[in-house]
Amino acid sequence: MNAQHLLELTPEFSARVLRDVPMAKHTSWHAGGTADFFFTPRDIMDLSSFVRQLPPEVPLLWLGLGSNLLVRDGGVRGAVVATHGALGALERHSATRIRAEAGVPCARIARQCVKWGLGPAEFFAGIPGTLGGALAMNAGAWGEETWRHVVEVEVLDRKGIRHTRTPDEYEIGYRQVKGPENEWFIGARLEFERKPGINSDAIKELLDKRRETQPIGEWSCGSVFINPPGEHAARLIEASGLKGFRIGDASVSEKHANFIINHGSARAADIEALILHVQKTVATLQGIELHTEVRVVGEPA
Repeated sequence: MNAQHLLELTPEFSARVLRDVPMAKHTSWHAGGTADFFFTPRDIMDLSSFVRQLPPEVPLLWLGLGSNLLVRDGGVRGAVVATHGALGALERHSATRIRAEAGVPCARIARQCVKWGLGPAEFFAGIPGTLGGALAMNAGAWGEETWRHVVEVEVLDRKGIRHTRTPDEYEIGYRQVKGPENEWFIGARLEFERKPGINSDAIKELLDKRRETQPIGEWSCGSVFINPPGEHAARLIEASGLKGFRIGDASVSEKHANFIINHGSARAADIEALILHVQKTVATLQGIELHTEVRVVGEPA
């Protein structure tokens, strides 16, 4: 599928669909190849129209803040849809319910809920992505999880048709969510409790604790591995002597072993090789298989 063929089929989007966009600029690891096509919708209606006109053989990848994504050096075939800065509505619907679209950063949800006197929503401040990504993986922090608060979700299917679904239509587990195929989250209604006494100090306190234990400010994707039942991935990695282990310009963080840092010029291949080395070493020395929390997409160089 060449770019010209795609654009001939979607003439009203031709000026807005970018080609060969470096994904390193759109991921928190700052690594990876280019995307064939890159599209930022104006709103949900615009997005629906774009998806509806895409040929079915063109793959789709949805992008929020790129904080849980490793794009391989060969790049992404098909179209990347950027929700951040596009699907940004956040509103209060009742005394305890809010509606947020998929492109809203989780930190913004935390701050706004505190202003509205709703909680426990402070934990969203510890999730470095958008609501869309949080819904896709049941992201959490400090013992709380996204789907504990979901009343219903809004999704878009491959035909550009919108649907509303409830949590009982999904299999929801620790850092995983399984639902109908070829549908993507575009928004959700969330339920909280009234917490009139809460203020921004609650978020500041949690973020201060995070800064003390995690390499905030360095190029990473947050936690790389899911914590195994009854264990912590960071403890297993540290016990295996892997803190500081380096491949190319990527290393296991000295501050928190479940973080992998790009020190400036790491290739996606270096990061992926380091992920595989950590998995193999922990399996050999600790007898536990680590599974990734981060999504690895695209083609090798």
